[in-house]
Amino acid sequence: MKKILAVSVTALVLLASCVKTDNKCGYTDSTVKAPASEVQALKDSLTAHGINATQDPSGFFYTINSQGSGASVTNLCTVLTVAYKGSFLSGKVFDSTATGTTANFQLGGVIVGWQKAIPLINKDGDITVYIPPSLGYGPNNYPSNSNPAIPGGSNLVFTVRVVDIQ
Repeated sequence: MKKILAVSVTALVLLASCVKTDNKCGYTDSTVKAPASEVQALKDSLTAHGINATQDPSGFFYTINSQGSGASVTNLCTVLTVAYKGSFLSGKVFDSTATGTTANFQLGGVIVGWQKAIPLINKDGDITVYIPPSLGYGPNNYPSNSNPAIPGGSNLVFTVRVVDIQ
């Protein structure tokens, strides 16, 4: 009888461990807001470049190029497939997916500016996001080495097309 009970308990534990839980990815929504000085500096830069964008309460600016009509992001655990280009306001590109390729990630695993901006569009949508340093890579060089790709304190521009939302 004890063997049957032990086997039954073991089977239940194994089955329970196979149950997929969507809400336990470990990411929590950020409450970070860019300081007023960063927001104003970014706004001034956008104005100087002739860019008219909407300001989000957290401090980034955005332009929705295409809303999309598919699925939408439900939380930070959402897995996205995107094509993107990251640059500075000068136009110098520091990162992008290669032409015809995409990148996959959980929304909670990227910078706060993306976490807040990507949910504004749906699958097949396209957005341009202007991100102040505190919602991007902060005051430190990224990656941190002797020749950084992104200098600390940089305003960032990302054009993102959401290819798929899972």
